[in-house]
Amino acid sequence: MTMVLLFIGVHLASAIQLVDITWQSWCAARQTSDLEKVLLLLCPATGGLCPSWARETRTRRRGRNRHRNWPGPGQLFVGACYQPIDRSQEQIDGDIAIMKRAGFNVVRMGDLSWDSFEPSQGKFEFEWFDRIMDKMQAAGIRVILDIPGTPAPIWLHRAYPGVDIVAQNGTRLPPAERYMDNISDPDYVREAGILADVLTKRYAHHPAVIAVGYNNEIGNGFMSYSEADRQRFIAWLKRKYGTIEELNKVWATHRWSRRMSHFEDVDLPLADGPGPSERYLDLHRYWSEVTAERLKELEAIREGNMPDVPSISNLWDTASRRGFDYLATYKSYVSYGAEGFYPSEPISGALGALMTKGALATPIWFNEFTAGGGGYYGTPGRSRMYAYLALMMGAQGILAWTFNSHRGGEEQALFGLVDHDGTPSWKVDEFSRIASEFRQLSKFGFPRYSHREVAIAYSFDSFIDSHPNGPSNTTLQYFKPSYTEQVQGAFNPLFRANIDTAIINIGHDSLSRYKLVIVPADYVMDAASAKAIREYVSDGGTVVMTAFSAKVDEHGQWFETPLPGHLSDVFGLKTNAFYDVQSPLQFELDGASIDGGVHRYEVLEPSTATVLSRFTNTADRTPAITINRFGKGNAIYLATESRATSIGPVLNHVYKLVGIQPGPETLDGVYARIVDGRTLFVNTTGQEKRSPVEGARKGIITGREYKGTVILGPLEADLIP
Repeated sequence: MTMVLLFIGVHLASAIQLVDITWQSWCAARQTSDLEKVLLLLCPATGGLCPSWARETRTRRRGRNRHRNWPGPGQLFVGACYQPIDRSQEQIDGDIAIMKRAGFNVVRMGDLSWDSFEPSQGKFEFEWFDRIMDKMQAAGIRVILDIPGTPAPIWLHRAYPGVDIVAQNGTRLPPAERYMDNISDPDYVREAGILADVLTKRYAHHPAVIAVGYNNEIGNGFMSYSEADRQRFIAWLKRKYGTIEELNKVWATHRWSRRMSHFEDVDLPLADGPGPSERYLDLHRYWSEVTAERLKELEAIREGNMPDVPSISNLWDTASRRGFDYLATYKSYVSYGAEGFYPSEPISGALGALMTKGALATPIWFNEFTAGGGGYYGTPGRSRMYAYLALMMGAQGILAWTFNSHRGGEEQALFGLVDHDGTPSWKVDEFSRIASEFRQLSKFGFPRYSHREVAIAYSFDSFIDSHPNGPSNTTLQYFKPSYTEQVQGAFNPLFRANIDTAIINIGHDSLSRYKLVIVPADYVMDAASAKAIREYVSDGGTVVMTAFSAKVDEHGQWFETPLPGHLSDVFGLKTNAFYDVQSPLQFELDGASIDGGVHRYEVLEPSTATVLSRFTNTADRTPAITINRFGKGNAIYLATESRATSIGPVLNHVYKLVGIQPGPETLDGVYARIVDGRTLFVNTTGQEKRSPVEGARKGIITGREYKGTVILGPLEADLIP
């Protein structure tokens, strides 16, 4: 039987390649078929010529998080991003010696270096990198190998002009910045794939490699406006909508006199300029799919060449320039959530980190970790404090950005661990201390694997459509404050209550594991998300939704049915009118008067819902909070924006309803989590803070004796048994 399969597999190899060409156009609708199962069996016999979809299917079935050689419990990593292309051999040796003395056990290398590996098309040079990899291995330092698909080298731009970015006005833009590659261009796709294939084969079995990363900060790229881009966008619209009549309908082209007779009438919507929101939303969806496809292609290459090495990539999905729908696609190319961590303050920093984790069970990696920042050298203790905050959230790897300060290029005033003259700064000692303490803590239940009972809905579509390009779009006047602010408003009281929280796209992740799902200002309510909410509540779950939610459908048009759209019956109400008031709105809940600090409210008209609270300082005294029993569960609606001061008291009420216990009691600015029966406290403030504990305890990090109170100085942390 094996010989028969081998014979068939060899002769089907070219056919499989043909199948792969057409695969991407219909994969979204595919279910695993008998033919797939046969081809999956044949993959080993075809010499690695499996189509990408087959490799992806094998990945899903094997269980991405079950590889025994992947980083797991009891393993913590501290190190830095390192770019040896800036350094001489003597300097590299000195740098590695500094890293080894500091106790570093990981570096990230390879990013932003395509032309160092491939100085001209098809000519690869790896010997210089081989030597560095071997030296890292000899020093006991593992390597995250970044596939440097961006930026593309100058030779690629010259050979294939389609890789150049074309501005909205039709002007070709030279690749002046590292993000200026057209990743939708077929020549770029092919050459980036060749580089990734050669690079991963070269280092597939190098003992230093612990993970691979894909196309650093791919989400921060530019959109392009060439004729070829317009045609690719049109092809995408044809696949999505089928006919020009349907496109006219979902784009509302009858308003005003913008009907199109055929697809050739389509122009690329303006990312920077005026235009209807429906087109703006589809423009971002298109580029999001382009971005996700590039990542899926790299993941297929990794799975083919390095199946026992995980992907840990720095992707920047929330970048304002382009961004992409990470939480709807991440499971197709992510093994461990990772990000560049540049926190301005703890709560927004924590929210960003947890958005990269999504619903993954694996720990978080901070592939770029703030030692200071752009134009900011940093202050002693700050990085160590944030390292402990990251550890509390489930971090496994902390890599300082960057090891060397940059002497040239775009980031000359970005200060690394080592100063411009090669002198190790005090930051080397601070990261050395982090590395030493993390080695000790690895035996106490770290990295921390959390059991999250609460999820917050985050929608790329709502983020885009709630702030369309202006100036004439009135959504900009209606939707205030911003979507990001309102999501953070829901996250803030949870994080302050030391409750672990997942940030997910509710239309793409299961809700069944959560006791509570919060839907803050989810402006676009697509059918999949509405179905998920409906089924979750019907099955016994509890949802809290806030004002501004479910106002427009998946095409960005306001519902012509009662609001919240798709869900009016689930919440047992409708809401159309809204008002602004001069004095902050007040309502009572659980015997307390709540001043939420907000000035806009929606008028809720309950049908089956019960009023939990009414506004006490408005003339109409309409409901502020309602609850509706739907199936076995509860749907709660808050008639104001999602601000911490308004939604926080509501969540305190709901915790009791659903049986959620807040975490350890702490003062403002101190955060804590239980780790294997011990409590990790982190003081993020510049003042001494006290937290209650029972009896006499000795801190594992500080070695201090505490009696009834843990006393932490500014930016300090301790693990209390």
